[in-house]
Amino acid sequence: MRTKILMVCLGNICRSPLAEGILKSKLDQEMIHVDSAGTASYHIGKKPDSRSISIAKKYGIDISQQRCRQFTARDFDEFDLIYAMDRSNYENIIALAENKSEIAKVNLLLYRADLANQEVPDPYYGGEDGFEEIFHLIDSACNLIVQDIIHK
Repeated sequence: MRTKILMVCLGNICRSPLAEGILKSKLDQEMIHVDSAGTASYHIGKKPDSRSISIAKKYGIDISQQRCRQFTARDFDEFDLIYAMDRSNYENIIALAENKSEIAKVNLLLYRADLANQEVPDPYYGGEDGFEEIFHLIDSACNLIVQDIIHK
């Protein structure tokens, strides 16, 4: 059975599209399905932020065809693992959960011991450096997710 992973940030234009693209680049698409969403509806149907597209391209990942969508309660049925970029998004996601099994699917992206209690900062109002920084944070987290999946 194919594992389905959802990456979630606020607007689905900066962090979660990068997380989707990075994780997809590290896994066999036949075995793992990766998608992304935002907890807010600001950018539905739009492409990721041009700075996210640019930093992904710098590292050989194309996220330009992604389109923003909003997280819904149906995503609990569709996905096995849901990763939030920060605590605020985590709280918004679990507020839609109907039971403990749905809540158990949700983690902060940086939940592992070596990254624990960190959040992926929102680079939207910053410059290019913020996108470089979050790319590497997300990349490290995705490496850990891949290790978890491989050793499952």
